Amino acid sequence: MTNPIKIDDKAIIIRISQKYNPNMSAESLYEATRGVWRLSKERASYADIAFSVADGVILEVYEINSWHEAGTTIYHTRDDIHNYQGRFEFEGKIANEFIRNKYLGESVKSYFKRGSSNPITYINC
Repeated sequence: MTNPIKIDDKAIIIRISQKYNPNMSAESLYEATRGVWRLSKERASYADIAFSVADGVILEVYEINSWHEAGTTIYHTRDDIHNYQGRFEFEGKIANEFIRNKYLGESVKSYFKRGSSNPITYINC
């Protein structure tokens, strides 16, 4: 059991539990994390990093380069991108080693409001 971590960066937690599979490739994990989400594009634009989270644990950390309307960028491992009107996706890359080491494998359960099913949580944004 991991202890909760204090997040001091501008970040967005993205819960991908429904799409997560422990055997998925790094590219599949990235594509499951980056889109397609109903969120505040303005608020999300303040985030520098995105956490890919399943079961309350950070699986990967991505540096966000840009946000786009959903369905406007290419996916290689997903073909389930439907009904994306009013939703967004980001493009990015795996964060640098310092940031990854700081957060990878840590619990973020303490950041979720009890009973909340919203997959998006903004931190310091």
